[in-house]
Amino acid sequence: MPRETDMSAVIDDHGHAGHEHAHGPAKGLMRWVLTTNHKDIGTMYLWFSFSMFLLGGSFAMVIRAELFQPGLQIVEPEFFNQMTTMHGLIMVFGAVMPAFVGLANWMIPLMIGAPDMALPRMNNFSFWLLPAAFLLLVSTLFMPGGGPNFGWTFYAPLSTTYAPESVTFFIFAIHMMGISSIMGAINVVATILNLRAPGMTLMKMPLFVWTWLITAFLLIAVMPVLAGCVTMMLMDIHFGTSFFNAAGGGDPVLFQHVFWFFGHPEVYIMILPAFGAVSSIIPAFSRKPLFGYTSMVYAVAAIAFLSFIVWAHHMFVVGVPLVGELFFMYATMLIAVPTGVKVFNWVSTMWKGSLTFEAPMLFAVAFVILFSIGGFSGLMLSIAPADFQYQDTYFVVAHFHYVLVPGAIFGIFASAYYWLPKWTGHMYDETLAKLHFWLSFVGMNLAFFPMHFVGLAGMPRRIPDYNLQFANFNMLSSVGAFTFGATQLLFLFIVIKTIRGGAPAPAKPWDGAEGLEWSLPSPAPYHTFSTPPDVK
Repeated sequence: MPRETDMSAVIDDHGHAGHEHAHGPAKGLMRWVLTTNHKDIGTMYLWFSFSMFLLGGSFAMVIRAELFQPGLQIVEPEFFNQMTTMHGLIMVFGAVMPAFVGLANWMIPLMIGAPDMALPRMNNFSFWLLPAAFLLLVSTLFMPGGGPNFGWTFYAPLSTTYAPESVTFFIFAIHMMGISSIMGAINVVATILNLRAPGMTLMKMPLFVWTWLITAFLLIAVMPVLAGCVTMMLMDIHFGTSFFNAAGGGDPVLFQHVFWFFGHPEVYIMILPAFGAVSSIIPAFSRKPLFGYTSMVYAVAAIAFLSFIVWAHHMFVVGVPLVGELFFMYATMLIAVPTGVKVFNWVSTMWKGSLTFEAPMLFAVAFVILFSIGGFSGLMLSIAPADFQYQDTYFVVAHFHYVLVPGAIFGIFASAYYWLPKWTGHMYDETLAKLHFWLSFVGMNLAFFPMHFVGLAGMPRRIPDYNLQFANFNMLSSVGAFTFGATQLLFLFIVIKTIRGGAPAPAKPWDGAEGLEWSLPSPAPYHTFSTPPDVK
């Protein structure tokens, strides 16, 4: 037990507990600024993530409005490039990752029977770095020369030699975000390895905890690589080095190797926690245990390992030696095996189960189906000779949005609906939640499925104008994107409505739900498992 929570026993001279731990939270703003409580910090991460989701989504709406018709319509090409860049950066680093860290903060201590996270003050610092980092990042849009305009992958020399002056602030923002991620990941590892309740062996942990343990190791491994990458950029821009500058003996391709060595594990960082959440949700609504628990753990570990040896599949067209292309092609295809194991296990869990389709299950089932579509287009992209046709077209955009929107975002929605009763003590409005699901489902498919077609027909990505032949599909995409975007305001409404009231939630609102978190009352008390539970 962390030493500071023992202090709840200390009484000061006035007969009050000498520590706020004995009572509920402090009142007012300072409760949130100074909190070390994992539930408060989880809540702040989730709200921050949702605000970034709306901001990054509004940038996407600018992109889709511009592409609604061919010809330059609404914004300058230069600003369009800033929108594509900021949309990607904010969705990846500001929306998806903080959402999963928020879920981790809230749920991991409850799932393993811990009183809090292992490093509660560092937890507070990890969070508060993020609003500062993203305020800095967004402020670049108002600087002379505008914000980052070089794509979310910020390839050199676009991000060095030809970058707007604001790139320095972008680099600092990336550093702050990376420090936050590293500290959050260390905290997760320390918590899972040290604070499990007696009897909670590693192979008894819920899969959400397992996926986060592995994700945390990925973060600790690759975030310093990203830091090195942007530091080399900084040196090239301000200190006369030539890491990525061919004129000085450097190589822009080095940038791509370093960036994607971070970038590919990063995309698994964004999906593995969703795998874990869905592995809790599907058994709950199938009313039977997860099929193949052990193989699921090994599959996640295999995916994490393979994620380190596939990075050059992003670089098939830069002129990698043939033997390299073959290695990275086969290594990439190999990732389909553990992923296929997971999909098989999810389907087998549902097989002959007593299924009901409440909102968490709808999002989880859509996750499995649509994520598989994204997986198949990924297999197509892994074929090196074919990739020459797909590279940098809208086919790639379709692929990773089919992985990230139904994968990460639907996984987060499923988790939110699944645990909201535990967080708030109220049941959400099931009818509205189902409406949110169906509008999101239709909007998402309408937005991203046509992109496969325009991409195969040769429409390049990151351009504000296009040929007449692509007009119809782009119009469909834009309508779908606007539908999806507007629908997320409904989600906001549902969440606020649930916080404010609704049917009282029982300790275990879902029939088939398993795990320590359901042994607690709803809403979960401010301090839980001060005395660790016994796990059979």
